[in-house]
Amino acid sequence: MIKSFRIKNLATIENVELNLKKGFSILTGETGAGKSIIIDGIRLVLGEKGSPDQIRTGKKETTVEAIFQLDPDNTHKDLFPTPDQGNEVFIQRTMPEKGTGKGYVDGVLVPIKKLRSIRDGLVDIYGQNDHAFLRQNENQMDYLDFYANAFSIRMNVAKTSQELRKCARKKKELESREKERVQRLDFLNYQISEIQNAGLKPDEEQEIRQDRNILKNAEKIRLLVEKALEISYEKQDSASSLLSKLQGIIKELSGYDNSFKPAEQAIGEFVVIIDDLTDSLLKFKEKQTDSPDRLEEMEARLSLIESLKRKYGDTVPGILDYLERAKKEYSDISSSHEILAELEKEIADKFSHYRELTEKLAEKRIRGAQALEKAVEEEIDLLGMKKARFKIDIKSRAYDAENIEKIKDTGTEDIEFLISPNPGEELRPLRKIASGGELSRIMLALKSIGKETEQLKTLIFDEIDSGIGGKTAEFVAQKLRTLAEQHQVICITHLPQIASFAAHHYRIDKHVKKDRTYTVVKELSFDERVQEIARLLTGSRVTETSLKNAKEMLTHNLGIRS
Repeated sequence: MIKSFRIKNLATIENVELNLKKGFSILTGETGAGKSIIIDGIRLVLGEKGSPDQIRTGKKETTVEAIFQLDPDNTHKDLFPTPDQGNEVFIQRTMPEKGTGKGYVDGVLVPIKKLRSIRDGLVDIYGQNDHAFLRQNENQMDYLDFYANAFSIRMNVAKTSQELRKCARKKKELESREKERVQRLDFLNYQISEIQNAGLKPDEEQEIRQDRNILKNAEKIRLLVEKALEISYEKQDSASSLLSKLQGIIKELSGYDNSFKPAEQAIGEFVVIIDDLTDSLLKFKEKQTDSPDRLEEMEARLSLIESLKRKYGDTVPGILDYLERAKKEYSDISSSHEILAELEKEIADKFSHYRELTEKLAEKRIRGAQALEKAVEEEIDLLGMKKARFKIDIKSRAYDAENIEKIKDTGTEDIEFLISPNPGEELRPLRKIASGGELSRIMLALKSIGKETEQLKTLIFDEIDSGIGGKTAEFVAQKLRTLAEQHQVICITHLPQIASFAAHHYRIDKHVKKDRTYTVVKELSFDERVQEIARLLTGSRVTETSLKNAKEMLTHNLGIRS
């Protein structure tokens, strides 16, 4: 609900602040006093489009501010930039002469469209041009499903239809791939065979390059090996021969002095090292002489590896990774027939379930529509639309498993509210023919039927009294007061019958001071309300009789004891 509301520099309003209360509030005033400007201000703070022409003459911008009290269980809190702000939210809107203006929620700058998304959780406005709820077929369907207690089934219908469309898309993808299946399988088989026939090993490229480097420098290496063998083994004064002699001498010395024992042991280790080195050199020399054609083989192997790397990966491990992926894809495509068959069965099962759910949903809608038609006709009859007929047109659409993409989350029905406002007129779509006043009363009827458990909201009715009076006006007022037990209700009216039922009464006046027009708003006391209701009864000529009638009306309708 709106706790407080402030408008600066909007049309004839220079600075007006309203502190609104719970329950039923009325705004009255002379024609042209500025009642519509108050509603325009509420529209602006909730993100509706404004015009620089609305800015007060001589001012640079319009500012509108409002503090809203939220229902503790408000489901729209996630729309706010600070969802843990508690049960109050502050919204501000500025509209400059030039530019798009700015919106703030609890001091946080937000896009203007964000304000519009917040509006649905806070305020409903029902005026001559504010009946989007009733003019949109999807909203009519929502209301019927809510009234018929069908939302739980509809949610299951939506879930099943979404799953069906997902399966249908997957099936379409598989069928598309099936057309290329044979070509892809042949191509993958070629790639797999080519890599497998190469018999690659992860580390072989590095080993081959190392061996190739040795073979390319074979002559130089041979000379180095021969020199090493001469020094270590072949010459008479080779390292092996000299170490053996030295080992004998030190061994003989250690017989006289034990301090030579470590040296003897160390020399023995050197002898072993030289022997091992010699053995390695001899084997290396023999290996080189036994493989004269290996260089050509290595070059051919490296050429094959390079060719495979250009096709499948930058390294041998990369090629082997590609091989595993190709095998998996080959396996998946090979089994696509089985997957497709399983998917078709899944679609058939889900479609059968979808049909069962939509049949149950349709039954609930038909029964709910019959009850709702009767309830609405009774309500609008009391609200002055005598003998008006209200019907709900339910048209079913046929779907089959071949057109899964066309099924809807809302079921198989199209819903349309029809109205015949006057006897003898045929039923036609409500969204096309009902006037603003009629739509307001139908909306009031829907709100009053008693099926709703909405959270605390502000409901604003403008021109709901269009074309009614007398007893009908009293019925409208009683409905508004009943509705105000659950919501904050604000109504702009010219009828004393409606004004006398409100718990709170605000008068809007316009006056001229120093050639400037000012609109002001005042909450009326009981005596002031008597004066205002008397004016509504008789016009500008207020008499003692009209004052007496106004007081009696106000006292009676408010339940005040004399």
